[in-house]
Amino acid sequence: MRLLSISSGKVMPLFGSHHPNYSSVASAIDKKSISNLDRPLVIEINKLGIVGDEQADLSVHGGLEKAIYVYPVEHYAFWNALLTRETKKQANLLPGSFGENFTVEGLLETEIFVGDRIQMGDLEFTVTKLREPCFKFNAKMKYKGAAKAMLQSGFSGWYLRVNQVGMIAAGEEIKVIPGERLTSIADQNKALFNRGNQKNLWD
Repeated sequence: MRLLSISSGKVMPLFGSHHPNYSSVASAIDKKSISNLDRPLVIEINKLGIVGDEQADLSVHGGLEKAIYVYPVEHYAFWNALLTRETKKQANLLPGSFGENFTVEGLLETEIFVGDRIQMGDLEFTVTKLREPCFKFNAKMKYKGAAKAMLQSGFSGWYLRVNQVGMIAAGEEIKVIPGERLTSIADQNKALFNRGNQKNLWD
């Protein structure tokens, strides 16, 4: 298990037609890799996440309990195929495309639980919850079914709280220290998708 990329972004207008009330809304979902295996720059992490990274709405992204968003690289093939098929345009997503701060390899939603601790070098994090996609994700992907597909597939990624701040670069190995292991990120994902079905959110 290792950290493949660290990504950061700034708040800017996000244009789309996937929500009835917004044609443009502020978002920092558009993240770019600032440290990767080809260019492993050392990046500072504080209690609020990557220094210099921004979030437009702290009620849903960012803050102490959602300081870092993690996404597995293993899901990129699924999304490239889905978006190419649904948008009729060739998709070749790059690290940070889902708004994630850490793109990781070798760790999936079925294997990580709320309360697990993650160590990368001198830094330590705690897994807090899954990522809940919204209309901004649809707009970013230019596909109105993206949020539903994220939850239906179980490929949501998860948030981390920062326990130990410091410096980190892409390529760092990941160590998981299990917590109580009562609820996996996959469990949270399935429950949220089922609630959405009950409320007809996906129709």
